[in-house]
This record gives sequence, C-alpha cells and structure tokens, in this order.
Amino acid sequence: MNDKYLKKLRELLPEPVRQFGGLASLMFIIILSFAILNIFFGQGEELVEKMKKEETRIAEANKLSEIISSLPSGILTFYEGSDHYKLSKEQYETVCKITKIIPQRAVMGANLINFKATKIYTTNGNQIAETFVNWDKESKKCVAGFVLSGSIDDGENQKITVSGEVLNFLSTGIDTRVYFIKNF
Repeated sequence: MNDKYLKKLRELLPEPVRQFGGLASLMFIIILSFAILNIFFGQGEELVEKMKKEETRIAEANKLSEIISSLPSGILTFYEGSDHYKLSKEQYETVCKITKIIPQRAVMGANLINFKATKIYTTNGNQIAETFVNWDKESKKCVAGFVLSGSIDDGENQKITVSGEVLNFLSTGIDTRVYFIKNF
C-alpha cells in the first residue's frame, strides 16, 4: 500500500521537485547527524579555546622572534659606560622575559664567590639541577640563577640556589643567553 502511494506521489511531482526534496532531506540528515555528534562529543568550545590560546602563543612567539632578530649579535647591556650594545628599559625587560639559557660560563662566574656552590658543582660533575631567568617586577631587574644538588665531603645530599642580577646578555642572532650574573 505504501508502494502505491509512493508511485502516485512520484507521478504527481515533477523531477526537479523530487530531486530538491531528496537533497533537502539529505542535508537535514547530515545536519542532524552533526548535531547528535556534537552532543556526545561536544568539544567545540574547548577546541575554540585551545585554538585561541595557540594563536596567542604563536603571535607572542613571532613578536619575540622579531625582537631577537632586531638586536645586534654580541653582548647586550643595560647600563652606561659600556662598549657593548645598550638596551633600553623596555628591551631589557623583554630580553629578560625571553631568555631561558644560562651557559656554563655564567654559572662558573657566579660560582666564584660562593665556595659551597663551587664545591657542590665540581664534586658532582658540574651538574646543574635547574636554571631560571625571571623578571622581578618590584625591583625592575632581571634575576637569573641555578640550583645545584649533590653531596660533598660528608656524603649528605645538599641543595643550594645561586641567583643574582643579570648584568649582560649575549645575543647570538637566534636566541639570547645570560652572559654575566652578579650574585646577591
């Protein structure tokens, strides 16, 4: 009986109308399917948030890369009386925030006045547990340091943090590094 009604309906409707009806029903099924999938796997808002965070991170990375590439290669300072490139206050803060590398030269220079740190550093194979470079908002200075961990003469494991103000940075053209740390 359903077959009979379908045949009559097909005969009454012209071909373009039947094709449009088929297209409309197909689109309705597709939209309904995506709506159901969105209900069960609804990560649309989370995905948009992740995409916005990633776009922000990429924009920040591009901005920092542009700043690094604008700096001359060599030693960068922020104080008067230097033969090296002098950073403005804004550049000094920005370079501090983007710098993550503390080379062994800066570590050795900072260790010279801290005998306990020197002993831990040399006794344990020049191992550094952690390094950090942070911008101190209160003093408006760049602070860098490292954490040494290891045992010395008595065999007891000790941990010491050596930190100080960053006096110079080294720009390689690709990245920036701490060049000299003035211990506190």
